[in-house]
Amino acid sequence: MTDTQQPELTEDGRQRRTIKSFVMRAGRMTEGQQRGIDKGWPLFGLELEDGLRDFDQVFGRSAPRTFEIGFGMGHSTLEMAAAAPEQDFIGVEVHKPGVGALLSGAMAQNLSNIRVYSCDALEVLRDCVADASLDRVLLFFPDPWHKSRHHKRRIVQPAFAELVRSKLKVGGVLHMATDWENYAEHMLEVMNAAPGYRNLAADGTYVPRPEERPVTKFERRGERLGHGVWDLKFQRQE
Repeated sequence: MTDTQQPELTEDGRQRRTIKSFVMRAGRMTEGQQRGIDKGWPLFGLELEDGLRDFDQVFGRSAPRTFEIGFGMGHSTLEMAAAAPEQDFIGVEVHKPGVGALLSGAMAQNLSNIRVYSCDALEVLRDCVADASLDRVLLFFPDPWHKSRHHKRRIVQPAFAELVRSKLKVGGVLHMATDWENYAEHMLEVMNAAPGYRNLAADGTYVPRPEERPVTKFERRGERLGHGVWDLKFQRQE
């Protein structure tokens, strides 16, 4: 994803522009993706405007809950949800074809443990998710913004770490993965400095690829080309 900027008001009412880590790309919808939106959104879609949600009520049960930021085309989300029917998954993605693909897949597989937002994930975390309510937050392969002048657009920043920590239960885990070593180093630096977390890596750096994280086609291609992937897991301690 790429970036865009949206206006925000300062305390004195003036407009301030805040940096986003994504852009709202229209994209071309396939018939299947559009059908996913048309038929799946009433079943699985959630709206930012509805504000704070009781997800026990939304899902009709109390279960371990995962929040995924930027699920792309939804392949990993579907695989994780199908493999863990006893868990609930809340996915957020701004790219409409990806939303349609996930919804279509959820209906095809008759999954009931997925809900979807199509907006800014940080706004959803801030406005719709109760504090200390999530068991996991997932951030897989976010835009690395590899040019130095674009590093400020990376989603992993101190404010992000603090927001996620506030939404995780004590003992809950933030799991991140990237195929850009420089971004992995940036993630590690930010998270090591973030209060209230413990790095779950035995050596204090990266964890081996966890079995619960699906391997994508993109990742398999990268492996064939000799590209690395770095996984980080940080647990809320307080």
